[in-house]
Amino acid sequence: MNKFKERLTQLAEEMEEPSPKWLAKRELAETLRELMSSLSDTDAQEDELKAITEQLARSATQLRVQPEMDERPGVAEGSLAAGMEMFHDRSPIVGLSNPLAPPVTLEPDYDDKVVHGSVFFGPAYEGAPGCVHGGFLSAILDEALGLASIFSGQPGMTGELTVRYLKPTPVEMPLRIEARFDRQEGRKIYNSGEIYSGDVKVVESKGLFISIPTERFKELREARLERQKTGAGQ
Repeated sequence: MNKFKERLTQLAEEMEEPSPKWLAKRELAETLRELMSSLSDTDAQEDELKAITEQLARSATQLRVQPEMDERPGVAEGSLAAGMEMFHDRSPIVGLSNPLAPPVTLEPDYDDKVVHGSVFFGPAYEGAPGCVHGGFLSAILDEALGLASIFSGQPGMTGELTVRYLKPTPVEMPLRIEARFDRQEGRKIYNSGEIYSGDVKVVESKGLFISIPTERFKELREARLERQKTGAGQ
């Protein structure tokens, strides 16, 4: 377990001291989050919206013609931590450089084998009036329970995730996350977790994760690179 703790500690330090390029990506992603949040609530007039659309179209073109990374760094999912390189900046859940991410903060406690986390959902994530869309809550629990798999000493991919929505989960309120490693049976890793609004448990979840050899992750990565080279799926 110590080697995983040491590796994640090192990665956390790298996240806190990004290169100038990745710092610029984080700033751009944060601006895009603000844009999405404002767009969901705005009552701007048509001419204002069209003017902003033209600005964004120019920016999209400017970014699209830039060179692509030859190989995206690491993997973006915490559940693959054991023995795998990670690069959380790209994660759609916790990634500071990914505007899809709220983002979520997740911290593993190796003594208690619990993952503690927090998240704040703006209006762009609203489903029912005043409530976070349940799909985003499920995605967060998938990530948090997946990260708890590291306490088994092996990386795991989601085999089954059960989510129970207990109370409406409010948008624009700080939420607390807990996830834990429960037990392991061969390749099967069982975890559980919850999301809280204040002291109220609003969502709970149980997950079955399947430990995967690191060689398999390398195969998946190589397959992605091959698709990228051939342009498959475009």
